[in-house]
Amino acid sequence: MTLADQPEIQNDRMDPARALAFQIALGQDPSIEAETPLPPFFHQLYFWTPRPPNELGRDGHPQVGGGLIPDMGLPRRMWAGGRLTFSAPLRAGVAAERRSTLESKTSKKGRTGPLAFVTLRHDIWQNGALCLSEWQDLVYREDPSNDAPKSTAPQARTDETDMQKASFDSTFLFRYSALTFNGHRIHYDLDYAREVEGYSGLVVHGPLLAQKLMLLATEVIGPLAEFSFRASSPLMHFEQAEFCRNGNDLWARGSDGRLCMQAVAVAE
Repeated sequence: MTLADQPEIQNDRMDPARALAFQIALGQDPSIEAETPLPPFFHQLYFWTPRPPNELGRDGHPQVGGGLIPDMGLPRRMWAGGRLTFSAPLRAGVAAERRSTLESKTSKKGRTGPLAFVTLRHDIWQNGALCLSEWQDLVYREDPSNDAPKSTAPQARTDETDMQKASFDSTFLFRYSALTFNGHRIHYDLDYAREVEGYSGLVVHGPLLAQKLMLLATEVIGPLAEFSFRASSPLMHFEQAEFCRNGNDLWARGSDGRLCMQAVAVAE
């Protein structure tokens, strides 16, 4: 039996109140009720996997090695990117099943040290139909070292035809962490983020940047059939981001012009 043949199955009724709360946090007019199609990527608010305190790692995430994610011997976790295919709308208030598998795991030596890559696949079903497939790419790395070479983020494009600005203060990050049941301390514990993981501030969730890009894509080009994204550099809570589009290409640009995330959207 292969890794991908061993699914982890979770069920969730996708409470409309959670999606409403997220709409309000985003500054949108609350409109979601039972049977309403959820905006793309709002499924991140569901399928929580709570663990007791003794099963959490130092970073607030569930310890690796006890579920789908193997222990690759590296302490720092980041969401590197992902890909989604949308087959049918997920609807609020309707029972859903998520089937998750470990699709791949690899290790390699990077310029700044050893790296481990994990890809998870999630298929979400409602009423007997596959609605969404998602591939989630995670990367694990060593703790920061003063001796390690510093990585330089690429500069983002400046040829956008559409652009929206947004900021994410510590309150916003706390609310998103709560809505997604994400205990990762880099998003709310400033001392931990700075002193242990070496960031200059609180880290804006990678999925939150992807969420903003998906909402922009949906607003401009319509319902999505596919969406893929790749993180390039973290965005801090004290920065303003610019979410940009040109054709099917989208990207998030940091306050200094660096590329934080790039994405490609395919309309239905």
